[in-house]
Amino acid sequence: MVQKRPWLRLYAFPTIALLTGVLDRVRRDGVSLLLVAPFWPAQVWFSDIVSLLDGSPWETDSSRWRDCTSSPRTMEDIGVASEGAHLMDCSLSSEVKTILHSRALSMRKLYSLKWKLFTSWCGERQVDPVNCPLHLHDKYHQKLKAADFLQLTAQSGVIQSHNTCAEHDLVHMFLQRLLMMDYRTRHMTIEESNEQCYTQSISDLGRNEIDLFDDLFSELHLSNEERCKSGKIHPMDVQMAVFHCADSFLKQLMVTKLSQCQYALPLLVPDPFTQQLEFPLWTFRQINKNWNIKNNNEIITKTQPVCKAATPMVAFFRFGLVSSSKSELMNKLINEKHNTFFHRNCKGSSTTRVLMDGVVEIAWYCPSGKDTDTFTDCVAFCNLHGDAGDHDKQLNILAEMASVNVVLLPQLDRYDKNAMKIQMICQVTTPLIFLLTENNVTLSHIQNGKMKIGLKDRNQSEVMEELVRAINDGLSLSSTRSCSVFRLEDVARLSEIRVDEHDHDDCRTGKEKAQQMMSLLEKTDLTQSKELLLPCQGKLWHQWCQKNKELHRPQRNETEMDISVKNADLKKIRKQQHASDTSEFMTLFLKEMNTLNADEKVFFLKWLGILLDQRTSEVLSALHSKYNIKCSEVLKLKKNNVKPEQLAAEQTELKKISEDLHSANFGLVHILREIGQIYESCSSVKKNMHGLQCHFSSLPSLAAEIMISGFPLELMDGDASHVSLIWVTAVFDELVKKLGNLSVFVLSVLGIQSTGKSTLLNTMFGLQFAVSAGRCTRGAFMQLVKVSDEMKTQLKFDYILVVDTEGLCSLELSGMETTHHDNELATFVVGVGNVTLINIFGENPAGLQKILQIVVQAFLRMKNVKLNPSCIFVHQNVDIMAKEKIIQERMNLLEELDEMTELAAKDDVCDVQCFNEVIKFDALNDVKYFSELWEGNPPMAPPNPNYSENVKDLKDTIISQASKSDSMRLTHLKYRIEALWEALLNENFVFSFRDCLAIAVYRRLETEYSKWTWSLRFAMLEIENKLLNKIENGTIHEVLEHNLQAELRQISEEVNKSMSEYFEKDNDACILIQWRTSFKIKIKDVQENIVRETKKKLHEVLQQQHLKKRIDAQRTHHENTLFEKSKHSALKFKDSANNEETLKKEFNFFWHQQLADIKREMPPIKTIDVFRDMKHILSDIHESVPLDRIKGSECIDLASVSGYADYVVFKRSKKIFSSQSLDKENEDKIRALVAGIAQETDEMIKSKPISKMGYNIVYVQQLTDFIKKKVKEHEEGPVTYVFKKEFTMDLTFHIFKRANRTFTDLHRIFREANDPVLYFEKKKEEYYNIFQKYCQGATSSAIFGQFICNKLKEPIQQSVYKKTARDLANEMRSNCESLNGNRSKLEKHILKVLAEKENFDMYVTYIHNPRELFKTFIRDEVSKYISEKFNVSVLQKIKEGIKLHQQKIIEAAHEASKLVKVKNDVDSWLNHFTNQLSDVLMLSEKIFTGVSHNDVDINLLVDVIRRELPSVKFDSSRTFRLVNFLGKLDYKDRPDEILIDHLCQCCWVTCPFCKAICTNTIENHGGDHSVPFHRNVGLNGWYFSGTTNLSVDICTSEVASDHTFSRNASDTIAIPWREYRKGGPKYANWSITPDHSELPYWKWVVCRFQKDLENKYNKRFLESGKIPDEWRNYTKQEAIQSLSCLI
Repeated sequence: MVQKRPWLRLYAFPTIALLTGVLDRVRRDGVSLLLVAPFWPAQVWFSDIVSLLDGSPWETDSSRWRDCTSSPRTMEDIGVASEGAHLMDCSLSSEVKTILHSRALSMRKLYSLKWKLFTSWCGERQVDPVNCPLHLHDKYHQKLKAADFLQLTAQSGVIQSHNTCAEHDLVHMFLQRLLMMDYRTRHMTIEESNEQCYTQSISDLGRNEIDLFDDLFSELHLSNEERCKSGKIHPMDVQMAVFHCADSFLKQLMVTKLSQCQYALPLLVPDPFTQQLEFPLWTFRQINKNWNIKNNNEIITKTQPVCKAATPMVAFFRFGLVSSSKSELMNKLINEKHNTFFHRNCKGSSTTRVLMDGVVEIAWYCPSGKDTDTFTDCVAFCNLHGDAGDHDKQLNILAEMASVNVVLLPQLDRYDKNAMKIQMICQVTTPLIFLLTENNVTLSHIQNGKMKIGLKDRNQSEVMEELVRAINDGLSLSSTRSCSVFRLEDVARLSEIRVDEHDHDDCRTGKEKAQQMMSLLEKTDLTQSKELLLPCQGKLWHQWCQKNKELHRPQRNETEMDISVKNADLKKIRKQQHASDTSEFMTLFLKEMNTLNADEKVFFLKWLGILLDQRTSEVLSALHSKYNIKCSEVLKLKKNNVKPEQLAAEQTELKKISEDLHSANFGLVHILREIGQIYESCSSVKKNMHGLQCHFSSLPSLAAEIMISGFPLELMDGDASHVSLIWVTAVFDELVKKLGNLSVFVLSVLGIQSTGKSTLLNTMFGLQFAVSAGRCTRGAFMQLVKVSDEMKTQLKFDYILVVDTEGLCSLELSGMETTHHDNELATFVVGVGNVTLINIFGENPAGLQKILQIVVQAFLRMKNVKLNPSCIFVHQNVDIMAKEKIIQERMNLLEELDEMTELAAKDDVCDVQCFNEVIKFDALNDVKYFSELWEGNPPMAPPNPNYSENVKDLKDTIISQASKSDSMRLTHLKYRIEALWEALLNENFVFSFRDCLAIAVYRRLETEYSKWTWSLRFAMLEIENKLLNKIENGTIHEVLEHNLQAELRQISEEVNKSMSEYFEKDNDACILIQWRTSFKIKIKDVQENIVRETKKKLHEVLQQQHLKKRIDAQRTHHENTLFEKSKHSALKFKDSANNEETLKKEFNFFWHQQLADIKREMPPIKTIDVFRDMKHILSDIHESVPLDRIKGSECIDLASVSGYADYVVFKRSKKIFSSQSLDKENEDKIRALVAGIAQETDEMIKSKPISKMGYNIVYVQQLTDFIKKKVKEHEEGPVTYVFKKEFTMDLTFHIFKRANRTFTDLHRIFREANDPVLYFEKKKEEYYNIFQKYCQGATSSAIFGQFICNKLKEPIQQSVYKKTARDLANEMRSNCESLNGNRSKLEKHILKVLAEKENFDMYVTYIHNPRELFKTFIRDEVSKYISEKFNVSVLQKIKEGIKLHQQKIIEAAHEASKLVKVKNDVDSWLNHFTNQLSDVLMLSEKIFTGVSHNDVDINLLVDVIRRELPSVKFDSSRTFRLVNFLGKLDYKDRPDEILIDHLCQCCWVTCPFCKAICTNTIENHGGDHSVPFHRNVGLNGWYFSGTTNLSVDICTSEVASDHTFSRNASDTIAIPWREYRKGGPKYANWSITPDHSELPYWKWVVCRFQKDLENKYNKRFLESGKIPDEWRNYTKQEAIQSLSCLI
């Protein structure tokens, strides 16, 4: 839509982005113009156009618009937007071309390319580029982000060492080399190719954002023809194109790196589309300049941010075309050996420069304080590129702000177009120097500070001398004027330019918020700011750190009471921290971080860091200077041997300056540290700090966001030399939530102070760790480097975590403090890293030896705790050229390492002799030699390109190693940090190290192992049941092991597959791999053991079958006889069939007669009295024991007695005497003997076939003999006593009291199944039914069918009950919380129940006989579960099982009838019928022998079974309860026994001190026994020697102390707790690591049952054993909650 063509002087053809601004200007200024704009009613600005129209708009035919969209037009013809095509097709082609060609060439080229790319981008998304919604325009035009180039990409790993590359790699290579401080990045040129000129097709344009630049460079030239002729892209066009397309953060990073490369920086940049001038002030904010000034032979060092630096400025311009290069002249002024400004004679320069015209660059000359300095103070130099006459705005700004103007002029005539502009410059009072390129005049002064110098045909050295002299004269002249200094920030005040900081909303918001923060800081003295604004990290935090180290490093004879006092002190300090209000400063910081959007947060943090650095740099610089002066004075006083008082006063003052230095150091790191301390104090007190406006639990999430945004986070507090473990682990947890549990490769660095560690990391990854001379890094910082998706396919990780550390061998520390600190730091950093860079500076042998000794000791510790980091030695500042010399130097280094290893091994008592035995180390590839960092002398020296190449080579080596090594998950790294620091807090690292992650992973593996073994056991239970049925049915007579293996093969393969997948695909596969082989062997052993056990059981059943034959045959005979007799008897009473009373009377008479006959042949089975039999046997064995003791009904529970002293007499050689007392160790041995015998006798009783064959007094005899044998074996062992006979008696009574119920239950099952009276009484109703039906004239088929159904009832019930029991056990393994894990999880539930019940006797059983308590608990849990689920689950399972069995029986009956070839061959039918059910039921054909069935019709028989079987009454009614159900099961078939058998097959070894149970759930496991938490040894009766005071000490505290212990009261040998393994086998097999992790549960138990424990052990918790008051503060609820810490 256009205004119809009036003759107007003004026209406008703006882009859509500028259209609103043009309309605002028209409205404000009231001008008339010809406006060219698209017809786009959907846009908001369209109504503004309509309202401003002067008359009616001219609209073209809509068909012509449609036609134009398909018209083939080149971008040169169309213009800068799609509406150009529409306008040209609407008779406006001439106007369009006029407007188009009035624009700058660079604008036309860039805009046409962008439109081309955008239309392709829209085409891929099937969006019309003309009618594309605005948000899609915005999305496409998003800037390149710094994060895109800081991540590890495939391109970053293939940076060319030469200066050519493919065109499509040009931009990426430029940026990557720039980030690595390789100033040769500006020398990059396109590789020559014989191919035709590259023309990119539309289909290639829809790639990622980086390709935008590739296409940009292919279109930058005036035409494709010119491009083909030159074949070059101007290096500065590459730089400026990236600059234009980068976001604010990438721009800032670029400019910072350009500054480090000593290159000029963009100061004023014209927009390539609008020519609007932009001042990128934001990009300068992180640049500081250092220079030295000589003042009366004293060198004064200055460090200032360039934005704040007030310096004179010299501006250079040229008018017209000149023969000399302005930029080259400037380079000779600043650094003649380095091209600070790119010029026409630089490598890669071309005549097709597009983006540099009008750009103003700035560089600073920084003097070194030497006589050779060109200028004595810092001077800024500005260079306007291009013809100054074409860039009025830039010219005016520089001319006004410069201290000296330098103008290059060709031979001009008086009427030249630039004459007026030159005259204007001359009128300015600023000193002016004319450089005449076509004149050879020497330096001459014209007037009023105006000078001229000829350049033509002159010696360049003379010219430069004159130019330097002229500039210095000009600077001296201008210094007397008010505008003699130039500040970058002053440029931002100019109204005619756009300032990036002002126009970027997020940047402006971030700055405003940061300034608000700074306004609070400026109200305080900088040396007191941290104390006032960040109170949590001050003295209180340092006190806490010191106290925590004291807690972990106990003094000699420290008691648990002392430890408790220290713990109380720690809590008190935390409360004091918590009591301090959140400062207004921190409140505001947290508020901003919780309200700003993502980009605003990053700007806010960067601004805050910048402003804090500006605030502190000047003060710190002054303090450093003051410190150096005072330090020199102190050294002079020491040298002159002055009075001690005078020296002490000076040293005190020096210390005060040092403290001020520390206090004045206030940065972002301290703010984040304060957040960490707020979190830790709140976590300790468990409530929010006063004034904290967000919940403290959200603080780690905030830190994680900051870390993900690219900021480093403190890992170790350098001021306190401590890791804030609670804070760090919480941040890692949040990282896992935000990123997922991704894999990380940890790269750490170690080196002596000020050897360039941070510079190395910054150069390698483009990071921004703090760098400066001196101790800039304190502690350790970590920063994430993302790995690109393409690289993840090659590597095994998602991020590199880079850890930067403070320098070793600090001058600030001294003596042992330095050694300890450095060893601690080195061990921590080496342990955390996958690869550690060992940074060595220079060729100082003494420094090398120091670092090697520390490093070797650190790696040796890693080997001893089975960590496997690697290292690369980086030898910096070494110029080694000859290959032979490099190899020799590497061999020398290896010799040094071997020597240090041998020395360190002697200190740590390790059997290693060379460094290669400690870690895998390749002296040829793992040692890197670096050139010097600077190419010349700072401060003007650029970085050495060889250094960048060395960094690139090192980076390649690291990536290569990383691709072959195992990474860590974030959770792994968290556990690693936790374990390393906890171990380092203790003095003996190797002794103290606990790999918490490995323990946690192993516990999970044990849980899986429990599932795998359960799958095997459950499958074998099913197989066993099937084979038992076949044995009972007589279908098999032998069980072979290979048959059982074959039956188990399918589930075995499933388990092996599941196990393989777990080991391969689990997130912790890299840790699990170490146990894969051993667990495969364990599973195989378990499977073989299950098979052997099952074979043994089945073999016993086969043997019992021979013994049972007579009993079963008699019972079957009587059953069949009853059937036949009842049949014949019924025939007599057919006439009375309708008189039920008569029938019952006659049947009862008949029944009593038959039972009397059966009783005569088979006497009833009597009830048993196990105690009677036991007493009878004991009276025969122990004739000398009083009869009343044997006959006594009260049994002593030997497992729970307080002591056994009354049961023993002591022996000495062959003489017996009893004057000694029974010590604790012997008490424990006897208690273990009692528990062991009880356990073994339980198993013996269960193995007896009592339920099948009945009770026999022989079993009692066998048990008493076994008990006697075990007691005798114990007496003959290494004990100092023998037992009295009363012990054996009471022990036997104790065992049989436990066994009586088992004997009775098993015999009851046998009696019910085999006692004739009991058995047939249950069958009476069944036989009456048969009798009644015969009387009623039922057919033989009907009667025989009824008989079969009755016979089937008992087998069905037994099969269903056993199947239900197995299913219930399996169900509880899934649904019952206490039983669905491994033994460790079960133990946690048991401890919870014990606390809830508060039953001391149960605790005693748990401590001294844990297996027994576990069994009791499992039985109770199973009983409870079944009781609760009985009606809902158990009865339902029984009913469903019965129904399923009935269906199988009916199907078997039908199938059997089909297989019978001779009609009415009932015997054949019975054979087929029972065979088909042999897997399902214990049903033998023999049970039907002796029953007449000659006249039975098979078809009718099958119908009867189908009809009658469902009506058989089974025991599944509502009255059928738990007792009935369990009572119907054999002991081994009960669900509780199945679960006991599974869960209790594990390690039951207890700690020799505190009786904690080894948590390894695998019986006979390899390695040491261990538990996550030990407990108070007084629970086990340990007491202080020579007293009656029970101990309150905890094993893990004691092994870190200097205390000793005796194995028993009579033992005179005192064994140090630190060397507890020397106490003997039961001590040596335990791993007890010193730590102060506590489980409040056991502290609560001691306090709750103090009196009970004192009474049990007849001792008291007094004096050294006094219970700390802190323990009494724990509530039962807190004790139970603490159990969640158990792994």
